[in-house]
Amino acid sequence: MSILGKIFGSRGKSTQAADEPTSSGGSNAWSILVIGGGIGGLTAGIALRRKGFDVEIIERDPEWSVYGVGIIQQNNVVRAVAELGVIDDYVDAGFGFDHVKIFLPNGTEVAHIPTPALTERYPACVGIGRPALQCVLGDRAKASGAKIRLGRTAETINDTGDRVDVTFSDGTRGSYDLVIGADGLYSQTRDMLFPDAPKPEFTGQSVWRYNFKRPDDVQGLWVYNGTPGVGLVPMTDDLMYMYVTTAEPGNPRIPTENLASEMRKRMTTPSPMIQALVEKVTDNDGVVYRPLEWLMLEGPWHKGRVALLGDAVHATTPHLGQGAGLAIEDSLVIADELSKAATPEEAFQKYRDRRFERCDYIVKNSLAICKGQLGEGPLIDNSKASAEAIGVVSQPI
Repeated sequence: MSILGKIFGSRGKSTQAADEPTSSGGSNAWSILVIGGGIGGLTAGIALRRKGFDVEIIERDPEWSVYGVGIIQQNNVVRAVAELGVIDDYVDAGFGFDHVKIFLPNGTEVAHIPTPALTERYPACVGIGRPALQCVLGDRAKASGAKIRLGRTAETINDTGDRVDVTFSDGTRGSYDLVIGADGLYSQTRDMLFPDAPKPEFTGQSVWRYNFKRPDDVQGLWVYNGTPGVGLVPMTDDLMYMYVTTAEPGNPRIPTENLASEMRKRMTTPSPMIQALVEKVTDNDGVVYRPLEWLMLEGPWHKGRVALLGDAVHATTPHLGQGAGLAIEDSLVIADELSKAATPEEAFQKYRDRRFERCDYIVKNSLAICKGQLGEGPLIDNSKASAEAIGVVSQPI
């Protein structure tokens, strides 16, 4: 069953079914349009509904599909998900762990980094399948009373000073007190607000991901130093995924029918365990390949009554495992500031003030690890970088 089918059940895949609210709205007077139905948009919807706002979420994909194998959610993200009120469903859908192991390319373990739990009675970290996470967040956003409309984009956004008027791709219109753009790395909302802002930049590296049966001893995140960079992430009792980061000069396009063979060619880490997995990479459709790009918006994150969050303002490479986590934290902070501020503009500025330093740290340090692996900067010690990052993100948001 598709992600959409799982979330909306027997009512099917239609946009009409997705539009049906489950509550009559919140007590807060502001109406909010959230653009984007991914991790950032859905968590923003949940967080805003918990503060009593009326929320509408639009998503361009009429099937509400997601790509990807799995993601790592570290201790700060588990804490954030607990604050969202979705922790039990989230942990049940993933695999909890409390450490990172660092290995030499030959498989020799050189570091064991404990990850402190920040949420009582719950694991420190969670590995989770991307489709499973989308189901959890989609279910909870829908149950919160957020109105979800699929197959729709915002074609024009007109901030009149006291309202934001939006024209949608299906020809309909809406008027809101404020708008939040959570529409990802290639954010159309960002381009409308800040047409001269920097564009996403290819790092020179790409990541390959593939699912495997989880061996019993893979109980946490395993990271193999060297080139290529390799990691193993448990997602369920039965399943883990491997990621392989490789230099890809020129950002080549790799045809789907060649993905498995090309991934096998790049799995050159001499660890016996990694080599035992090489021949199991056979399904082209099972390979998720993504060029690694980054973006850090140094200037404002809002203009008037329209603001941005998640990858739309701070897209990071996955080297420190924080991309999705930063978006979830953004959602909590923007909802908190909106619940306290006299105006949306005041809330948006305070939101950026709270978030910029942490997001900038993750983006820049992840990029430094990437560039070190490419020989374009000093080689970064993964164990030290991971331990330092855990200390930074463990601090309150």
